[in-house]
Amino acid sequence: MIGWIQDYNHFGQVQDKHKEFLILVFYGNFSSASKRALAELEKFSKENKQMPIFIIDVEKVKGVHKQFEVENVPTVLVLEKDKVARRIEGVENAQFYTRIFFGAAPSGLTKGEKKISHSVVVYSGASCPACGAAKNHLRRRGVRFRNIDISRDTHAAERLVQRTGRMAVPQIFIDGHLVVGFDQAKIDRLLSN
Repeated sequence: MIGWIQDYNHFGQVQDKHKEFLILVFYGNFSSASKRALAELEKFSKENKQMPIFIIDVEKVKGVHKQFEVENVPTVLVLEKDKVARRIEGVENAQFYTRIFFGAAPSGLTKGEKKISHSVVVYSGASCPACGAAKNHLRRRGVRFRNIDISRDTHAAERLVQRTGRMAVPQIFIDGHLVVGFDQAKIDRLLSN
């Protein structure tokens, strides 16, 4: 089920009703990425009507994004017991949302999966020392990841810029969280969740 938050009071009512598990989508009509993310979430919702998904248009409902430290749209938050369990920045496809949401959902909503491993994608470039350091760090930690070299794949480079609005490498996505550059502390924090 996808619903739209009407105002701050309505947000409070929705949060009270779905204390155990709630998916919030921070959306901006000005953002083509938000529109693409919404289309993918609608596909996901058709198959998973029991999932409580609510859209917050940041232009119409003020203040909620600050409460959750949301700086970019689209951003999807998975709340468990009123706490952020997952944060997904940028556009993903419906299959990705299925993996993430069912990995985070309470047992009454799961498809039998108890726990998912970390989903890690590294966008790197040729002759990039920080990219090499980030990948070596992930290998040392025993983390499996997918590497996409944007210097060899121009389509991937274009999609990355569309998704994040940034051209820097490395860009690392850990369970939907974006890390720009080799920020070892942030990488370690995200992998420990």
